[in-house]
Amino acid sequence: MKNVPLRAVVGLGNPGPEHERTRHNAGFWFVDRLAADAGAEFRAEPKFRGGLARARRAGHELLLLKPSTYMNASGEAVQALAAFYKLAPGEILIVHDELDLPPGTARLKRGGGHGGHNGLRSLHQHLGPDYLRLRIGIGHPGHKDRVLAYVLGRPSAEDRRAIDEAIARAEEALDCLLTQGWDKATQWLHTEDR
Repeated sequence: MKNVPLRAVVGLGNPGPEHERTRHNAGFWFVDRLAADAGAEFRAEPKFRGGLARARRAGHELLLLKPSTYMNASGEAVQALAAFYKLAPGEILIVHDELDLPPGTARLKRGGGHGGHNGLRSLHQHLGPDYLRLRIGIGHPGHKDRVLAYVLGRPSAEDRRAIDEAIARAEEALDCLLTQGWDKATQWLHTEDR
């Protein structure tokens, strides 16, 4: 896949100050950083059930969305955005926390299953599985019974630093995606020794 006509980046998370620093908000952390780097601000957009910002990145205009629907209804906000701007799933990059990757890791992925992630489950229901993904590793607590408390908990200072470093690398990969295409960006991000 060469030129991805990426038009929107959606960060998944839960709204409200009580969730701001939780692992489940890694997607919000990414789009917050994109907006800050572009000098853009999120403004409440009721028709999209979230906050919307516009940012220029690598010569491209991007819509940035932070759904305010809570994680398990994220698909409603993304569907509204896609319908209004006539976005195909392949023009939308969904950024989310990923239990199956350690902190400090970020991976691009095209399509696939939801893996039990409530935000992705909602997106599948409203958009189908063919959107683009940026998976931000948060690590796994070791047992499925501890997952809910873990994703809704705060990372250690060390893990947060690693996640922030992964987000910085993912920003560079986004620039590569916009200028050189999906395959180059994936290769660059997934190569550990640069």
